[in-house]
Amino acid sequence: MSFEDKVVVITGGARGIGKQIAHNFADKKAKVVILDLNEEVLKQAAQEIGKQSECVYFLVDVTKSNQVEETINKIIDKFSKIDILVNNAGITKDNLALRLSENDWDKVIEVNLRGTFLCSKLCAKHMIRQRRGKIVNISSIIGLIGNVGQANYSASKAGMIGLTKSLAKELGIRNVCVNAVAPGYIQTDMTDKLPDKVKEEMLKRIPLARFGSPADVASAVLFLASDKADYITGQVLVVDGGMI
Repeated sequence: MSFEDKVVVITGGARGIGKQIAHNFADKKAKVVILDLNEEVLKQAAQEIGKQSECVYFLVDVTKSNQVEETINKIIDKFSKIDILVNNAGITKDNLALRLSENDWDKVIEVNLRGTFLCSKLCAKHMIRQRRGKIVNISSIIGLIGNVGQANYSASKAGMIGLTKSLAKELGIRNVCVNAVAPGYIQTDMTDKLPDKVKEEMLKRIPLARFGSPADVASAVLFLASDKADYITGQVLVVDGGMI
């Protein structure tokens, strides 16, 4: 898979899964644009990724339409196009539904779902003009099966899947493919902090008997963003070691 001279925009690209996705695209010589909320972390990530390929960063809140539009315009001014968008930015604010505050509900929906919508809408305008583009949304298996204490997160990730399928139908005529990746339990700082007993119970539910890695998710994203997936759209690729 070659991404030489492709312009790739990754939200939440300064850390975790997003950063790994950025590294993988840079390794394939794409021009990488990472968006995030922490400027210090963004600078550091851009320096690391820049050792592999061209990388620029923008400080942006994906829930603010004016910030997203301004950022997309700056990217177009610099590169004249956007070939690939990866909607990875996301947060959790877990609690049982009966204890979940409206604020925590709203914030998760805003970042995970509204942010995906805004970035997709504003990038798609340019992809339509180009008559080519790829959008990959990072959903979750929790959006497919639900989870105790994650009603807001589950709803946001299920919403991303619905958005993916609707955009695929709307944008396909212009040769823009829209797909989603639904990771399972991925080895991150968050899972590292879980008690050993909880990890053991999780692993029992995974046929491959291991947590996934950010690289596992990144590989799926690169496939869906590549020319090899030009006839795939509106799909959800589950990366969970067989869990569901």
